[in-house]
Formats: sequence, structure tokens, C-alpha cells
Amino acid sequence: MRSAVSEDVRAALIAAGSDPSTRTVADALRTQRRVIDAGGLSTLVQQMRSDLSGFGPLDRLITLPDVTDIIVNGCREVYVDRGRGLEPVDVRFRDDEAVRRMVQRLATSVGRRIDDAHPYVDAPLPGGVRLHAVLPPLSDRVCVSLRLARRDGLSAEELVAAETIARDLVSPLRDLIAAGMTFLVSGGTGSGKTTLLSALLGLINPTKRLVIVEDTSELAPAHPHVIKLQTRASNVEGRGAVSMRELVRQAMRMRPDRLIVGEARGAEIVDLLSALNTGHEGGCGTIHANSATDVPARVEALAIAGGLNREAAHSQLGAALDAVLHLSRRVDGRRFVHHVAVLERDLSGLVRAVPAFEVDAGGSVRQCSGLAQWHRLVNRH
Repeated sequence: MRSAVSEDVRAALIAAGSDPSTRTVADALRTQRRVIDAGGLSTLVQQMRSDLSGFGPLDRLITLPDVTDIIVNGCREVYVDRGRGLEPVDVRFRDDEAVRRMVQRLATSVGRRIDDAHPYVDAPLPGGVRLHAVLPPLSDRVCVSLRLARRDGLSAEELVAAETIARDLVSPLRDLIAAGMTFLVSGGTGSGKTTLLSALLGLINPTKRLVIVEDTSELAPAHPHVIKLQTRASNVEGRGAVSMRELVRQAMRMRPDRLIVGEARGAEIVDLLSALNTGHEGGCGTIHANSATDVPARVEALAIAGGLNREAAHSQLGAALDAVLHLSRRVDGRRFVHHVAVLERDLSGLVRAVPAFEVDAGGSVRQCSGLAQWHRLVNRH
């Protein structure tokens, strides 16, 4: 049905920037002496509206409940991640310019820009979608990444059924939550950090007040008392920005029983560590890291960027954090909790992560050298 309107007429309608009505498209068809039945006309109008609003050809992918990421590499390559790694889908854009228009429209809708002078954008969109895009010449074609927040978070039981959490690991994780241990969920991009954290937050006593700080609203815990704070970018005049650091400070004054930072990836790690050292037990968050044992080095780097020296960073980390849960991917792309580690100080005073439980790709759980410290932490709390 796309061929029912010539490309020049179609381009003119799109360039006009208005929402095409059935009458508008019908008039355009009459000027070309084209005949189309009512069903075909309705389909054509929907296709053109998709080009002028929303996510264009990606609209039907956005609504799929199991899709967490959509990747667009130019007009001909579209991939989705349903929890099993990237897989190609039969969705195409008309040309690269159509991809560019979609990105510019989405960015403009939230007060951001992407053009030749500023050829990239990273922006939260309504509905819990995060947009990232890069234009040529920074890339060889228009590249778009959409991260989709789940509309309803998975429960711990569902993660066990999906083999993300090994069955023998359920009891230790329940102990971690019940004891009010502070922890970080680590892993690579798309490894399931937010999904796991959301499920664990659902295990917290319903009488507790959760205050969540995020860049993009993604955490959706099944809990009756959740307050969510979200950062704000500056407006076109460069004013009005509210950073993660500021929101963490505000959250500390909101009487949280559990303070949660959706993702610590900058100087806000300093405020999070400070909050966890001032009586806010059971706090948690996520962080990018290659392994559980790499988390102390990652926190150190972020804390130094936030103004602490190395000794102060490790001092704060050792006093603030109890455990790290690390997610990895199996060969087939499925995610799973690979390590549960505890934090200990070595003789030099630096903090290191020591595995207490290790899970292999088959789901078998092995107890490790950090188990004794794990039990001390559970009993201490």
C-alpha cells in the first residue's frame, strides 16, 4: 500500500509535519488518479502517521512485552533483544533519511537536539524508553539504540523459572534482603541488572519506604510503598537541569528505609556511599562492571571523579557496602546471576570483592571462600 502514493507526494505530506487525515491522503490519491479501497486507505493513513509520530516502523516492536532493546543500524538492519541476545527482525525504514527524521522527532519531543552540529543524543523518552542515536559522520550510518523498561517487573520466582536465578541461590538472596544488607548489582550493558534489582526490591518488607533515584524510570518493583525520583536535563537555554547527585541528596531527606540508585555511573557514587554510611541500611543500586571482583576498582574510579582520593574511596566503600551480585550471559545469550561476592579489606586497607557463591552456566551453585564472611554479614544484620 505504500506505493499507492508517489514518493514525492508522500514526502510532501511528511514534510508538512501534520497528522495526515483520511481525507488528506484521499485527496492526494485523487490528484494522482489512484483508486484504493477503504481498507487499503486506512492502512496507508496508519503507515503515514507512523512516519510522522511515535517510533515509525518500530511502533509494533515497542509494544511487544518481551523486548528489552531495539537496535537500528541504518534503514535495513533492525534487531531486538528478547533476553536471548540480539536477533534480526523483518522491519525496515524507507531510507536513512526516514531513520534520521524519527530520531530528530523523538529528541525534539523531550527538548533535545540531534543534527549535523550535534550528531548524537542520549535522552529519556516518555514511557520509560531511553533513546541513544549517532549520526554520520560519527558513524557510517544512522545508529539508534532504544532501551525499553518492562511495563511490569518480573518477580524473583519468574527469574528462577527463566533460570536467571539458580534455585539454590534463592535462599541466600532472601537472606540478603531480609538482613538489610547493602549491595550493588553489576554486569554489562543489557545483562539484566535492572530486572534483577527490581525483583529483589519486591522481596522487601511491605512496611518499608523505598525511594528510587534514576536517570530514566526503569525500576518497577512489586512493592506498595515506592517513591521515584528522576533526573531532568537542562532546557534549550541550558537551565533547569537536576542531576543524580542532587536527587540522591534530596532522597536522603525523604525518610527512606531503603535508598536505591538505579544506576551509579558518575560522581553520584560519592553521595550514595555517604548515604549508606549514615544509617540508610539496605540501600542498593546497579553499576557497570566486567565482574564482581572488578566492582571495587570501578567504584574507586567513579569516586575519584567525584572528588575523593583513593584511600577515602575505599574507606567509604568498605564501610558502606556489603555485597555484589554479578550478572553474566550464557553462550546462548541468556542472562544469569554468576557470582555473589562479599566485600573485605586487605592488609593495605583496600577493598576487594570475594565470591561467596558461584553459579555455572548449568545453574549449579558452588560455595566459595567468602562464605564465612557472608554468614557473618547476614547474622550481623
